[in-house]
Amino acid sequence: MAKVLVIKTSMMGANSISNVLNDKFMEYYKEKNPNDEFIYMNLNDEKMASITMTSHNMKEYFVAEYSDKYINQLKKVDKVVMSVPMTNFNVNAVTKNYLDHISVADKTFSYKYSKKGEAIGLLDHLSVQILTTQGAPLGWYPWGNHSEYLKGHWRFLGAKVADHILVDSVKIGENSKKTPQEIIEKFDGEIKKAAYSF
Repeated sequence: MAKVLVIKTSMMGANSISNVLNDKFMEYYKEKNPNDEFIYMNLNDEKMASITMTSHNMKEYFVAEYSDKYINQLKKVDKVVMSVPMTNFNVNAVTKNYLDHISVADKTFSYKYSKKGEAIGLLDHLSVQILTTQGAPLGWYPWGNHSEYLKGHWRFLGAKVADHILVDSVKIGENSKKTPQEIIEKFDGEIKKAAYSF
């Protein structure tokens, strides 16, 4: 039996395509793994995720309440399912703040004993499934690829990252008139396959 941390990050609530994607993935995952233990977290409800690192709060930024709490949570689970919408060509603010708080030298990564100056990720027990959405088709804005950013960041921390699911073009053409459920339905087979294998 695995412990699974399920993270939502969208600020759009019931109208969020990434939240619907997360729900659909978890529906299929639970079909395959009904006895796993699930922990649910919406970053919009976490005070930590609203705190951005600045020159004024560096001393307090990595206090236990905002860093160790979430790092220890990651050390106690086996899997992470994280859904993130694209916001201005990148991850949204709560996701960036979360990743900043959990990326701490000698706690989640280390340069000690590494070769060529490369970091060693310390969360190597984790498996991570990334679920992303974006309004434009993939490749329209080459500088904006939040899926690859998330994959790289989790791998930097040592996690094993499954092939991500990207639901793109959600604000283009006919998709702009569809409900989140209708958009996600087009990706149903891909979602089910990924959930069953994760």
